Amino acid sequence: MRMEGENESGKVMEIASVPDAIEWQAQHMERAGANRNARIIRALLAVLDTETATGRRMANWQGLTLEDAMPLRVAGGFHYLLLTGEEERLGDIYRGFITDQKQIDALVVEIAQRHDHTLLPWLDSPPQTNEAGRSASVMAGLLWLSGKLGPRFELTEIGASAGVNTMMARFFYDLGGTTAGPSLSSIKIIPEWRGDAPPQNPVEIVGIKGCDIAPIDLADKKQALKLKSYIWPEATDRMARTNAAIAMAERAPPDLVKADAGDFVEERLATPQEEGVTRTLFHTVMWQYLPQVTRDRITASMEAAGAEATTERPVAWIRVETNRETFKHELTVRYWPGGEGWTLLAEAHPHGAWVKWKG
Repeated sequence: MRMEGENESGKVMEIASVPDAIEWQAQHMERAGANRNARIIRALLAVLDTETATGRRMANWQGLTLEDAMPLRVAGGFHYLLLTGEEERLGDIYRGFITDQKQIDALVVEIAQRHDHTLLPWLDSPPQTNEAGRSASVMAGLLWLSGKLGPRFELTEIGASAGVNTMMARFFYDLGGTTAGPSLSSIKIIPEWRGDAPPQNPVEIVGIKGCDIAPIDLADKKQALKLKSYIWPEATDRMARTNAAIAMAERAPPDLVKADAGDFVEERLATPQEEGVTRTLFHTVMWQYLPQVTRDRITASMEAAGAEATTERPVAWIRVETNRETFKHELTVRYWPGGEGWTLLAEAHPHGAWVKWKG
């Protein structure tokens, strides 16, 4: 099994062993500062050996365990049990009162046996981790692109989940001293900034629309609770931002539709483009969940649109995604006309806690 020192150049997503993948996910959480949730993840190794439907399905997982984010699916189910009050005992783990892994294993196994019927459906779909903090990298990309293509942008988001980042024009940003957005916003995105600040260029978002194959309605309390369940329990700041986003959506919901990502990109690219506005596709930590045929289709659509782009009607693509070789989360940008392929602008924490600018 590849561990921390080896997987930086290995194909982490392709780890075949389910126990190895669970252990790697636990180590990744520890590196991200989520030690308590890492203990829950590691306890899934004990659940594999139980006579539960959840354990059997995990042990016989059909697919790539990490690419499918299987351990994170189950972790969301355990957090849900705490948030609903069905399992208050988990609070002692999430608050750090219990740290002995053997004790945690025993408790998690007992809970898995008791709530097997509740946990099993959480394996049906990947996590909906709709994190406003990731928009820090998207805004940094727009600030950089503004100096190349002009300040006005029409945004399209795929894999938008609940549409939290489809509301990014309403957030305030302080990115290493470079600011953007309304200063009185209830959502303030101020990550730890490493390196130089992005350029203080003007950015005007003239329109933004998102899609998801299974969108979450923030106005639906049950769906909003599911979204909260995927938040790592240590991340109290993330939970506060999500609550603020729910309140923001109640005042004016995001422009979000249910659609296949490939269909949606083609549809958006086919609409008339206003002169002086850069048509921009963006997505954050969702590319790995798309079928390869859909990835290829979106790439072909964007490159075709780029080939027809002009200085009056430019096209851009912003990705905040996982580098499959290093497992680092990277901000990369491509634009037409005039761009020369993908430009790496930054590395970032998976949930936007920090951004390391390289642009």
